[in-house]
Amino acid sequence: MKYYNLKDNTEQVSFAQAVKQGLGREQGLFFPEEIPSFDNIDALLDMDLVERSVEVLAPFVEGDLSKEALYDVINSAFDFPAKVNKVREDVASLELYHGPTLAFKDFGARFMAQCLSRFTDGEKITILTATSGDTGAAVAHAFHGIENIDVVILYPKGKISLLQEKMFTTLGGNIRTIAIDGSFDDCQALVKQAFDDRELAKTIGLNSANSINISRLLAQICYYFEALSQLKKSGETSKVVLSVPSGNFGNLTAAMLAKALGLPIERFVAATNANDTVPRYLQSGQWQPNDTVATISNAMDVSNPNNWPRIEYMLESNIIDKQLLSSKTIDEEQTQSAVIALNQQGYLSEPHGAIAYKAMLSDLKADELGLFLGTAHPAKFKEVVESILGVPLALPKELADCASEQILSIDMSADFAQLSAFLLGE
Repeated sequence: MKYYNLKDNTEQVSFAQAVKQGLGREQGLFFPEEIPSFDNIDALLDMDLVERSVEVLAPFVEGDLSKEALYDVINSAFDFPAKVNKVREDVASLELYHGPTLAFKDFGARFMAQCLSRFTDGEKITILTATSGDTGAAVAHAFHGIENIDVVILYPKGKISLLQEKMFTTLGGNIRTIAIDGSFDDCQALVKQAFDDRELAKTIGLNSANSINISRLLAQICYYFEALSQLKKSGETSKVVLSVPSGNFGNLTAAMLAKALGLPIERFVAATNANDTVPRYLQSGQWQPNDTVATISNAMDVSNPNNWPRIEYMLESNIIDKQLLSSKTIDEEQTQSAVIALNQQGYLSEPHGAIAYKAMLSDLKADELGLFLGTAHPAKFKEVVESILGVPLALPKELADCASEQILSIDMSADFAQLSAFLLGE
């Protein structure tokens, strides 16, 4: 399978090169040259997670990973479950936080780490990535201790929860972390500048583990198949409406790719917080990012989502019907009320999942099941959830183990010259 640059179609690379390179020329995103089709989706849904994921992803990695190698990658990466949990008769949550860092990004980060470790051929690689919360932990834990791969993670100082911060800033070793004085979009801009500096990129073997890396998106396709498999096996017959809490829009991109492969998702709801660039764009046709607003759903505090070009390409190319996508903005008050409403139904959620829940409720039809994504464990937002619900949350072991560790980050202004000097060891 070849992947081409959406900004420069003349640049075509293999899966392995796309994983190693991250971004194409002019910061273009890689996209598969063709979308495979599967004759019997029901047969796939009858398989278990690992077996099915091998079948789904095999066409995408053909020429770079044999089926046997792909099985080893997936079996190592997906060693924890995704769980569909019914909230009420017509609403369920797809819980993606049962991995080592308690967030959905464990799937993509661990898959990417396993792939990249097979593609490096011993050369030195520097992973440079920005995080608005959960990417940092997932990437840090996935790559921690892997030989010949250094990881540098940028995050907006003071704008992620303390427990999120502790999960990736306390590891040390080949994981280095920088608290940037600015927003997540400032962090992303620095990452893009680094990739644009071809000499720097070549010198340090630059790569990115953000959801711009195609390997992360491919991994995320697999849990949508797993969700519909669980629903099918439980006898669920309603049409599935997928509501995705959206920040950088990687999760929605993967969901649309799953739909394009034949997975019977009825339609999509892109749920955002006050950073509402996409809902406004779908209404007006004008792409006008505002300054990033800090919210209690901080992982979605993104005004200029990097993955949107892939979604727009799928919509404009009719890979996905535009009519199947709606987008809604949920404000802070609505977010808090949604956390409370879910709790009253016996379901504990954090703000991101609550936003996805709230966004789909108003137009859910009688023959539909609303499936919203639970992207992080509620305890990762312990202070926020406790303040909303007025009840204490116990820390799971993964968080308790790092809560008392020392943060090893350095502080830096949003200045590319400083970042470049740091990466070069100057």
